[in-house]
Amino acid sequence: MKKFCSRILLALSILLTACIKNDIPYPVVVLDILGVSGEGFTCSESDIDRKNRIVTLHLDETTDISRVQIDSISVSSGAKSSVPLSGEFDLRGNLPITLSLYQDYEWTLHAEQQIERIFTVKNQIGSSEFDVEAKTATAYVPTGTDMNNIQITELKLGPKDITTMTPSLEELTVFETYRQVYIQYHDFKETWRLYVIPTDISIQFTQTDAWSRVIWLYAAGKSGTSLGFRYKKSGDTQWIDVPAEKITIDGGSLSTCISGLEPETTYEAIAYSDENETEIVTLTTDPETKLTNGDFETWCTEKDIVYPGPSKESSYWGTGNPGAAIAGATLTSSTTDKRPGSPGTYAAHLQSKLAGIAGIGRLAAGNLFVGQYVGTRGTNGIVGFGRPYTLRPTALKGWIKYNRGTITDVSTVMPPGLTIAKGDPDNGIVYIAVGTWTPEEYGVCEKEDGNKQVGTDEVPISIDTRDPNTFFNPKSPAVVAYGEMVLTESIADWQQFTIKLDYNTTHTVPTHLVIVCSASRYGDYYIGSRDSEMWLDDFELVYDYEEE
Repeated sequence: MKKFCSRILLALSILLTACIKNDIPYPVVVLDILGVSGEGFTCSESDIDRKNRIVTLHLDETTDISRVQIDSISVSSGAKSSVPLSGEFDLRGNLPITLSLYQDYEWTLHAEQQIERIFTVKNQIGSSEFDVEAKTATAYVPTGTDMNNIQITELKLGPKDITTMTPSLEELTVFETYRQVYIQYHDFKETWRLYVIPTDISIQFTQTDAWSRVIWLYAAGKSGTSLGFRYKKSGDTQWIDVPAEKITIDGGSLSTCISGLEPETTYEAIAYSDENETEIVTLTTDPETKLTNGDFETWCTEKDIVYPGPSKESSYWGTGNPGAAIAGATLTSSTTDKRPGSPGTYAAHLQSKLAGIAGIGRLAAGNLFVGQYVGTRGTNGIVGFGRPYTLRPTALKGWIKYNRGTITDVSTVMPPGLTIAKGDPDNGIVYIAVGTWTPEEYGVCEKEDGNKQVGTDEVPISIDTRDPNTFFNPKSPAVVAYGEMVLTESIADWQQFTIKLDYNTTHTVPTHLVIVCSASRYGDYYIGSRDSEMWLDDFELVYDYEEE
């Protein structure tokens, strides 16, 4: 009887189990590539694009792209990879990597390799032109040059020291038509065509750019001649020769940066090669503007929230105060502890704090940025970076003090390639950028109402602390210039600083300005110290290299 009852109970158990449906969803765990290390390449934090899930390796010139040695690909905890996380890889094409746990995440490993190529001939006009895909190199010489007696002064078509070439340099003298050159490096064999083409041009401008107090000039002239630039204010009679030490000459190419000019002023310039001169080019410099509330003198309080401006709606700067206010915290406020000699009354004080109740919450970094606070999603914030700006400053100047604490708060998500633990030293950061961000590309993040575009033409960049893919990337294609100051030590007394902007191009006109200050560098990840504080005063934009 007991055996019979046991069997009945077992049958009922099986039946009931079969009727129970598992409706518990798998947790969503985002899987990332955190870093890549190996031989013959570099891969920094900014080379990991979490938004598009692309990791870029910058190969050394002599690295064999078909046999890249990777020692380690670091991935999120628990992730399984579709490819080995170490070994030798052929990166002539993109390498897809699938990371799997509860869901699959498709990543791409991409390699970039810059090989310096040089082709110069005696009496060359300007720089040579290279078409890497077509394997052609073209140099220009003055009309009347003996094409049967061309002297190549330098030729480099492959990686340094490991490339062989036939025919030899001494055999490449006749250029009635193109000459074919065969090179080999690693296991690669390439056939190049070299062209030497006569031209009537002896000197010409190739590009001219006028900023507020700076003019950039680029020209192509005859190598081996006296090359240079002259300029003057429009209406003046006396030309000014640009000093030779301020001119960069590469073969027949020359360029210069003329500083110390006046804003909104018309200038004239010429380039010359011996007695030959270009036609006069006319350029008008841009205006210069002050940084709105850069002295941090204007503050207001609305509904117990502090704003760095005359009102919440008209503030040029933003802070995390609206988000921290839910927990009764103020991260950024005014202070009368101003820098020595300041004509003003106030400075800005940034302090990283626990934004929570009864010890429960997250670290919120003391921060100040050009833009606005957009909204709070649970315990996460969405902030907007950028304001309209079409000028090209050379640097950001200001005054700073900093108290560097030790890390008190960490999260499960780390910055790419980094592992930060409690007790590690915190860092502060101030950075500036100008660029061409659009809200359609850089202002998209998840919103509760389903409308993913948060950015606007006024404030185009949206940073969602729930999604590291949205965090600011100084290497994004939209960045025209960038500069930063990372604070790795405390600064007890007020100290003046200058952050120089490094431009990717002198020609592109920006659409927006970004300035971000944070008492905890990785506050976006909720990592930092509750003891980190930053004081800021009298920020100004510099427009002349001589004023740095």
